[in-house]
Amino acid sequence: MTMRDTFPPTRQAALARVSAVQPGDYARSRNAIEGAVTGLSPYITHGLISLPEVLAGVTAKHSLDVQHKFVFELGWREYFRHVWAFRGEEIFESLREGLLPQTSYSALLPADIRQAATGVPVIDMAVRTLYATGYLHNHARMWLSSYIVHMRKVDWRVAADWLYGHLLDGDLASNHLSWQWVAGTGSSKPYLFNADNVARYAPASWHSSGSVIDQSYEALDRLARQPMHRGRTEQDEPTPAALIESPLLAELPLDLGWTQPDAAAVAGREVWLVHPWNLGDLPTFLPANTVVVGVFVTDFHRAWPWSERRWRFVASRMAELAALRWQGDAAALSAALKGAAQVRSVDEPHLEPWLAQLAVCEAAIQLFPAVDRRCDSFSQWWTRASRGLTSASELLAARQAPVW
Repeated sequence: MTMRDTFPPTRQAALARVSAVQPGDYARSRNAIEGAVTGLSPYITHGLISLPEVLAGVTAKHSLDVQHKFVFELGWREYFRHVWAFRGEEIFESLREGLLPQTSYSALLPADIRQAATGVPVIDMAVRTLYATGYLHNHARMWLSSYIVHMRKVDWRVAADWLYGHLLDGDLASNHLSWQWVAGTGSSKPYLFNADNVARYAPASWHSSGSVIDQSYEALDRLARQPMHRGRTEQDEPTPAALIESPLLAELPLDLGWTQPDAAAVAGREVWLVHPWNLGDLPTFLPANTVVVGVFVTDFHRAWPWSERRWRFVASRMAELAALRWQGDAAALSAALKGAAQVRSVDEPHLEPWLAQLAVCEAAIQLFPAVDRRCDSFSQWWTRASRGLTSASELLAARQAPVW
């Protein structure tokens, strides 16, 4: 199955997935690798569909309490954005001390992990699935990150950057704060798992009896707290013939139809900027003569490169929205847009601070009421965000709709 079969980069595919959601099945089986997960995250991350649209589509068929597991999980995405808004760049560093001093963790992701050659089936299957689809079930992400940090003693930041680059749904807040939760640098305790846990939730090809994780939780906790003796091993040396990882790219591939910024194309015109995180339908208020320009800000992608699969997913949808697709740094894009009558877009923390140089930005669409006090736990945020609400329909009615 190809990526386009698994995640066609269209809004129609996103809406079809919403229509197929069975909230009861989701609540019962979401922890299983082959459970009734929605597969909506790539579409939500890139703005092909918003959280309110997802919930409205599901509640059109199913009546949900606001405390339903499906609504609860939608809340996690906004909670991570809430933390990012208050903590900023701090989310890319440990928010608290982990099990061991930072110097106990390696700054290099071992080659056997990257090549899916650890000999631990659950880990190798997770890495192969990641490379093959650009997606991982959340439980698989937790197993992979726990093994990397606690069994192999790799700095969570190094591994989080690697996983982000390969995920179609990679969101810096969700990804890096989830790694911190697993590592114990963003939570009160680390996340550990064992072979029994894998056997309960994963198909047989993932089962890992007889491996390093086939131990009690007490034994695994002791291992997680023991510094690893570091000497150069064969596992640190990549074997060219065995490499299965595709490179992460800082620029859009040449064949995907982008051009350099061109001031003449927008001079004196109303402009709407489409970026990789606002790929939904164009706003209905745009004047008929608006020039729609897709932008890839290389300042961001040099710091956070993507797999070719993700580039193609985003570029394919962007081509449906914008005839002009520019790639360049913020300075070049700003210079090209300077002569436009007006430039507007949608705010996006991934493009902070560059987007503010390019456009007047509308607030991004949110599902939950804004919580204006920093919350350092999801439960604290959830209590405030859902206060006074009993049903998902009430949540949709209570949200403050954007002016656009």
